[in-house]
Amino acid sequence: MPVIKGAQVAEAMGEEIIKRAEALKNNGIEPCLAIIRVGEDGSQLSYQKGAVKRMDKNGIACRICAFDEGISQADFEKEFSKINNDSTVHGILILQPLPKSLSIEPIKAMINPLKDVDAISPMNMYKILANDKTGFAPCTAEGVIEILDWMGMDLTGKKCKVIGRSMIVGKPLALLLLARNATVTVCHTRTKELAKEASEADILIAAAGSAKMVKADFVKEGMTVIDVGINVDENGKLCGDVDFENVEPIVENITPVPGGTGAVTTSVLAKHVVKAAEMLNN
Repeated sequence: MPVIKGAQVAEAMGEEIIKRAEALKNNGIEPCLAIIRVGEDGSQLSYQKGAVKRMDKNGIACRICAFDEGISQADFEKEFSKINNDSTVHGILILQPLPKSLSIEPIKAMINPLKDVDAISPMNMYKILANDKTGFAPCTAEGVIEILDWMGMDLTGKKCKVIGRSMIVGKPLALLLLARNATVTVCHTRTKELAKEASEADILIAAAGSAKMVKADFVKEGMTVIDVGINVDENGKLCGDVDFENVEPIVENITPVPGGTGAVTTSVLAKHVVKAAEMLNN
């Protein structure tokens, strides 16, 4: 069955991003992403590394703003404000979750919506709801749409089932799918007869954050499965929300973990930084 590698999708997206980044540079604007990290969390450092690599590949400057885990809320907001008001920074990405001593809520209200490339501000969430193309969607959610587009998938009337209801993937993704005229069901851990519900989908997106929860009885022949989960299994290996070994032989298309949606997520981030630089400079 075709295993959809994220690298292929990212490669295809890259051509357009590089072209737009070059056009900005020819006008004296160097698109720049600021990545804000508090502490030394391993998974955040690994995401940061991937993001820096992708920006570099697509001709985008990257600034790492790392803060000590002991930083106070007031100092963090002060430092954030400086980055937010810096005209040479076009996109801001805050690696989450923040340490328990800090709250992201005041930052969501402070961030310039035009620099909010991973859609944490209420303004961008509203724009997704209103199908307003000037906003940004969370990168992971939009990455799923990019994969389906790359596959040439017409979503009109398709039954799409999303497992997961987070603000980062599940909810915004459901809205993006609706905007493409799909028929969308949002499922979650409390859904009755989850496997039966999932098995009726044409396209199943697993974004629950639960290792290998999607088993063979969740799927059917001809289905496309997109796995957004990133978990560590009992052997300490990276795995998705889908039990890949048992699901892959049944379905028509599937994304693996690792090697699936991750590369596309960072490509969407790059695309958003370029779009932000264009909008901030008219």
